[in-house]
Parts: sequence; structure tokens; C-alpha cells
Amino acid sequence: MIPSRTHGILDYLMGVLLIAAPWIIGFSDDRAATMVPVVLGAGVILYSLLTDYELGAYRVIPLPTHLAIDVVGGILLAASPWLFGFADRIVWPHVTFGLLEIGAALLTARRPSTAADHGHGRLAHR
Repeated sequence: MIPSRTHGILDYLMGVLLIAAPWIIGFSDDRAATMVPVVLGAGVILYSLLTDYELGAYRVIPLPTHLAIDVVGGILLAASPWLFGFADRIVWPHVTFGLLEIGAALLTARRPSTAADHGHGRLAHR
């Protein structure tokens, strides 16, 4: 299982990577192929900031809900070349990142880790 803290780090990295991918990989000249990862990347960052886990800023979205959104977003990203008609031009980044998003969601612990869970923190030593 991926600890929720690690998943949080991956969320922010994936969000930035999705936003930058069209320019890094070289498909920014295709509007649909660009907009899908950019919008999903911004969404990942936004709902990560709102998730009730170690790296959430406002902690209003339960972690299981966050993980469900990850799965749905990953499916959308992986299917987007065919859904939005650019499969003849670019496929692999969308499918790869989508499958990574799904895999990370399915392998992540369903509740945030706490210091006490790992024997760290003051109460764990008493």
C-alpha cells in the first residue's frame, strides 16, 4: 500500500506534470490533447489541497472520495485520445498517465497515516 502522505506528494507532482506535459512532450499544438491534461492536472492540485490527508490545506474532501476522483480522472485521461478525437496524433502520454493515476489510487491506503500509527509522536512512546 502507498501511504497517504506519499500519495499526496505524488498528487502534486502529477498535477504539475500533467499541466506541463503538452509542452515537455510536444503536443501543445493540439488543443484537445493539451486541454485534457492541463484541466485534469489543475483539478488534481485543487482537490488535493481540499483533501483530508497530510498534504491537504483545507481538509474537506474525505480521502476515499479523493481516491475515487483519481480513478475517474485516470479513466477519463486514458480514454481521452478516443473520446476527444486525437488518437491519430497522440495517445501514449494520456494512457500512461491515466493508468498511473488509477494504479496509485487503487494502491493507496484508504485513511491518512498518523504519527501514532507508525510509532512516532509523543503518545506512542508512553
